[in-house]
Amino acid sequence: MPANLTPEYMDAERDYKSAATQAEKVAALERMLSTLPKHKGTEKMQADIRRRLSQARKDAQKKGAHHAAPFYQIEKEGAGQVALAGPPNAGKSQLVCALTHAVPEVADYPFTTRMPTPGMMQFEDVQIQLIDLPPMSPEFMEPWLPQALRAAHLSVLVVDPSDAAVLEQIEFIGSVFEARRIPPPKLLIGNKLDLPGAAGDFAALAELYRGRFPLLAVSALTGEGLERFRRALFDALDLVRVYTKAPGHKFEPGAPYILKRGKTVEEAAAAVHKDFAERLKFARLFRLSGDRDGLMVERSHVVEDRDILEFHI
Repeated sequence: MPANLTPEYMDAERDYKSAATQAEKVAALERMLSTLPKHKGTEKMQADIRRRLSQARKDAQKKGAHHAAPFYQIEKEGAGQVALAGPPNAGKSQLVCALTHAVPEVADYPFTTRMPTPGMMQFEDVQIQLIDLPPMSPEFMEPWLPQALRAAHLSVLVVDPSDAAVLEQIEFIGSVFEARRIPPPKLLIGNKLDLPGAAGDFAALAELYRGRFPLLAVSALTGEGLERFRRALFDALDLVRVYTKAPGHKFEPGAPYILKRGKTVEEAAAAVHKDFAERLKFARLFRLSGDRDGLMVERSHVVEDRDILEFHI
């Protein structure tokens, strides 16, 4: 029986033959195994790939590669890591280019992105890390994508509302998230708002998915909606910024301490220094707006975004 090898399998086999590290060999073999047609004619090939994969994993461990993160696992930086998921040609790479200093490859043909590309997005006085990921489609999906999505603090789904297949794309990606038990995307982003008729297409999409996702329309090309996008990501990460001031001194703006929403004055003090939390007597609360200036608060008081705290120890 013929093997009927797919183009995706052939790509993975080429990557295996050109792999320079054990980690690259393991990743390529995993792709070969996942894309190899499963039938009686490939049983020997499946067994051979499994044998080589087992050996490659052992060799990787011998060389200490088990201490290194997989290539698709990007070290988290900034206030949070946000992974961009989406179908081919949704404009994810262009979005990352518009919002960060990263330079992922941007082209008008599908599957331009093959590796995760990080970039730091500025939102007011904090930075949020965006990860541009390869596209997801029924034709092909990188086998490591679910792990990369699961590792991020959250993900957003980026689509082109003008694409005739947008509904099928959203449903397919949603099914992958559900099947792989990945937390669902926090936002649905309709990109390419600059295209003719895009606003109407997005409105129709919003009617269908309003109860399932918060939705936002943007144009990575013109910049329309990008400031709202920055704010939406910060809010979706569920974070608050806390500033400090020395007793008896005027507040001098500086880098905030980033905490999860719901944290207390005591936890904010511990973020500054563990001794502060242990020795804290009380704190005074100030606001940039001037509201509640100098209000005495207890350790258990829940902080809000942009609170200014004066610790007394």
